[in-house]
Amino acid sequence: MNTNSKSLRVLTASGLLGAALVTGGAVWTVNAQQSTTGGGQPAGATLAQLPPSITLNGVCRDFRWASETNGHPDFNRQPTAGFGHYVGQVADTLDADGKPQFASTGFKVNSQAVDAQGRNRMPVAKSYISARESDRTGSVATTAGGAMTTANAFRQWFRDSSGVNMSKTIPITLVRQGDSNLYSFSDRTDSLYSSRGGFFPINGDLFGNSPGQSKNFGFTFELDTTFVYRRGTNQTFTFTGDDDVWVFIDGKLVVDIGGVHSAISQTIELDRLNWLQDGQRYSFKLFFAERHVTQSNVRIDTTISLENAQLPTTTGLYD
Repeated sequence: MNTNSKSLRVLTASGLLGAALVTGGAVWTVNAQQSTTGGGQPAGATLAQLPPSITLNGVCRDFRWASETNGHPDFNRQPTAGFGHYVGQVADTLDADGKPQFASTGFKVNSQAVDAQGRNRMPVAKSYISARESDRTGSVATTAGGAMTTANAFRQWFRDSSGVNMSKTIPITLVRQGDSNLYSFSDRTDSLYSSRGGFFPINGDLFGNSPGQSKNFGFTFELDTTFVYRRGTNQTFTFTGDDDVWVFIDGKLVVDIGGVHSAISQTIELDRLNWLQDGQRYSFKLFFAERHVTQSNVRIDTTISLENAQLPTTTGLYD
């Protein structure tokens, strides 16, 4: 690929799934105006009980490019290293602060692993994610490839760091798709982001646009919420976009799309997570990074009933 751009190459599959919220048969708006005391979408809930849209609040952190004064070494790195889909950058579990832990500089994915529906899944087998006979395996490089720099630098991606980043709350709205329990957020259809040509939440804000650009290409985004697991109800989450994204359920890595790349999809079916107990509540955390021109794409699709999202901890705006 051209290392000076990230052309949009959205990999889609039938039945893409994002992030929704339903509780006890009534609308519960995450971090917003309405709530109920329900424990997730109950068995037997009707489609008529589902809200038309859900707003989730996350934290966006802005970073200067590596070439700028006080720039971060992982954002717009020169020479352009670590391009492509990488895995293994983060550990399989979150740290004591509930943040991703640096594991390596990443191993490049040579070919995608897919499920019976042709949807990309995690390329590296995990003991806590059940395999299926219909799965097709992919291949991953055996030597690290440099998708990011150091553990200390990575710690700053999702933590407020004085002199390194600035942060603010950013909402995203997931819209119910027709007469179904599927909720989606897409920068292509959202009125704000479609007008900006992609997922650009802080254009002209915080540190301002990236040098020589009309948009801000150097930021991270973090969502933190919970849900109730309902075995056998096809709770599924799909992310499509660029650059890095990691999803953790109950503190375990279930989506791994690291590196600087064009848009890539990955799906997790919750019934594959062999430690989940039916009817129990679990944490759901998403970590996203945009680190290079010229595209920033995000699509989220889900039938998971997310609830009571706690705003990720911040300590104020930094500069």
